[in-house]
Amino acid sequence: MRRWKRSLTAVALAAAVVTGTAGWAAGSGQRPVTGPPPGSEAWRADTSLGRALPDPAHATPREVAAFFRTLTGAQQRGLAHRHPTVVGNLDGAPVALRYEANATALRRDARFAHLAGHGRQILAFDPRGRGQVAEVYGDLARSRHVAVLVPGSDIDAGTYDHPTDPYGTPAGMARQLRAAAKGTAVIAWAGYTTPVGVGLDAASGDLAEAGAARLTRLTDGLAAVEAPAPAVFCHSYGSVVCGLAAPHLKAGDLVVLGSPGMRADTVADLGTAARVWAAKDPSDWISKVPNVQLLGLGHGSDPADPAFGARPVPAADAHGHTGYFAPGTQSLRTFAAIARGEAR
Repeated sequence: MRRWKRSLTAVALAAAVVTGTAGWAAGSGQRPVTGPPPGSEAWRADTSLGRALPDPAHATPREVAAFFRTLTGAQQRGLAHRHPTVVGNLDGAPVALRYEANATALRRDARFAHLAGHGRQILAFDPRGRGQVAEVYGDLARSRHVAVLVPGSDIDAGTYDHPTDPYGTPAGMARQLRAAAKGTAVIAWAGYTTPVGVGLDAASGDLAEAGAARLTRLTDGLAAVEAPAPAVFCHSYGSVVCGLAAPHLKAGDLVVLGSPGMRADTVADLGTAARVWAAKDPSDWISKVPNVQLLGLGHGSDPADPAFGARPVPAADAHGHTGYFAPGTQSLRTFAAIARGEAR
């Protein structure tokens, strides 16, 4: 009976996991955005080139890349103008063409038109649901090193860059990492449906499973355009996404910070050849989250526990759940070294 009570308590605590950056707000159920990008039906019906276009639902990023290599510049730009929401989200399409397509799509969207500002490099934009976006900082086509930032809860196209949280949003993290890791192209990836506040979404892996498929396709797309294998930094609930994606993720390093668990007991259970790193500062409230996985709730072992087997990232001078990328911290210096391939 005592063991059963402990199990019920663990489940109740796991259901109260807050795995993002917004605090102890009430949660609400979210339906993940999945499937091909909006506009795919019109794309499939387009016969302007005298042949079928690659089906966004089934074509691999390598197949997409091979298709675009057969087109002239004018043909590529024509497709981007006619089908911006498809080309802009098509992993394997030329990076500069995706920037152009997403700028067009954003200018046509009243909710998110502000993201089409001069010089911004939007790698992906999906207006469905709360909106999803990925932005590149640096020269993705020429950089020798690439990093991807995967956020936790309460992040979408409207919140992924917020001036009141300069180190806790994916855009803020990207800017700090870009400044610390000179020459590295950094992708702030708000490319999946995240949980909102506290609730079963945050304690379960359903949204993470959908996010893992999208993150895997992102790294497949980077490989298809011959970008370097990225270092992937996963914050809070984002580490659940990364843990589920790990066996298929084309990454050189996998770094989790403020993690509630990766749905694995040890690094070996992740099934990845990437180097795995973990950071957790002493003041991070994530330490209060029970590292259990029961009845589908909770995310398992603490990656920062030495028994998990991850390489430790010093984080004693970071503050709270969103302070890992603060300038001058040991964690940011180590993240920069990892991104540049200099950490051992």
